[in-house]
Amino acid sequence: MPGVNRRHFLQAAGAATISGLGAGTASPVRAGAADKAAVLYRLGIVTYNIAANWDVPTILKVCKSVGLSPVEFRTQHKHGVEPTLGKSERREIRKRFADSGIDIWGCGTVCEFQSPDPRQVEKNIETCKQFVGLVADLGGRGVKVRPNGLPKGVPIEKTLEQIGKALIPCGQAAADANLEIWVEVHGNGTAHPPYMKQIMEHCGRPNVGVTWNSNPQDVRDGSVAEYFKLLRPWIRSCHINEIYKDTQGRYPYRELFRLFRDTGYDRVTLIEVGRGMPDVPSAEEMLRYYKSLWTELTRA
Repeated sequence: MPGVNRRHFLQAAGAATISGLGAGTASPVRAGAADKAAVLYRLGIVTYNIAANWDVPTILKVCKSVGLSPVEFRTQHKHGVEPTLGKSERREIRKRFADSGIDIWGCGTVCEFQSPDPRQVEKNIETCKQFVGLVADLGGRGVKVRPNGLPKGVPIEKTLEQIGKALIPCGQAAADANLEIWVEVHGNGTAHPPYMKQIMEHCGRPNVGVTWNSNPQDVRDGSVAEYFKLLRPWIRSCHINEIYKDTQGRYPYRELFRLFRDTGYDRVTLIEVGRGMPDVPSAEEMLRYYKSLWTELTRA
């Protein structure tokens, strides 16, 4: 993470605590009667980037030690959780997680559907279906896909419609497996929340939603409220990154978490930081600071 170290997290946590105390004493994050609304969502992790070089036992060890759950497996990482796994390997991973008390959220793919080449789009649809089968065997909840920009020379409306309609067979395959598809708010142009809303409307499947990705494009006049409200009917998952940005005025995480709480969001906020750490002990320590600041920013 550029510029992120222990001091950043400690300073941010201190500033967040001061701003959150008000006239009284702040209470821990809980579903208590004094809260305006219960905190129903959890803090988990995406293996990108911090756990990109970890195998499954390391992921489980760190998550259990820090208290993180669930896990979204990003494709092309050392853990090797890919559609190429056999049935026995899938059962073993599912059992390891169940025995550790850590949930599997799903798989984060790089399946994307904006290409003007229909063969490329179809290939990505088929890859998405393979991940659906994998996540079903792992006991996860869904598969994350993404748009990755707007092709030059193609009308924007045409691309948005194409992406939305390509999600329909993905959503059908997921529904057959009792799973969901999560479309990450991602890509140059396609990360614009009104465009994502159009993609969702072109798709129209109830089990296809979005992964809120905590992008700079979410913020208008210092607030995410407008675009959060726009996409809230489809938000099924959430990626969060360098949450010290809240105390720097760069991204209003406390507001985002309040909006989640106030609208009854009962799913996940998954850590997806910008860079890895030099070793596992350093990553584990950083994640403890991260969880502490997340807990403070989540207070009512």
